[in-house]
Amino acid sequence: MQDPPLVPRAEAFAEHRHRHQFRRDGVTPYVEHPRAVMRILRDELGVKDPEVLVAALLHDTIEDTNTDYDDVEGRFGRRVAEMVSSLTKDKRLPEARRERDYFARLARAPLGAKLCKVADTLHNLRDADASHRPKTVGKARRLLRTFRGARGTERAIDLLRDELER
Repeated sequence: MQDPPLVPRAEAFAEHRHRHQFRRDGVTPYVEHPRAVMRILRDELGVKDPEVLVAALLHDTIEDTNTDYDDVEGRFGRRVAEMVSSLTKDKRLPEARRERDYFARLARAPLGAKLCKVADTLHNLRDADASHRPKTVGKARRLLRTFRGARGTERAIDLLRDELER
């Protein structure tokens, strides 16, 4: 019997790993966020690479669940694990250092991870309530500075700028 295709397998994995988590509203299952990030990549940015779509679905698993790099690599391969790892903050570090380290790694991340991060930020902006939007806008602006001139991100950056102007 053949393994199911990569994207549906990753979606099921993300759903299982985030099963007891909710978005900030306390009602929406958290897995709806990685699904939305994947849809932004696929539908708005035209990403067809299944490994990038899988990275979008898994982008918060290492950071927010008991999943580790080896879990992701074993199930979805090294390229996906590298993208997810580059999208993961090191929570062992103090917050200021953690953020500096995170954005420095994003600047060096592969294109697929950069596109995932822009889609993640877009969804967070679209989903933010009035009290959380200012912090989300600040993170989006920092991301724009980090990715300034990054090849292959132009369409994604344009979408992010358009969202910030709303």
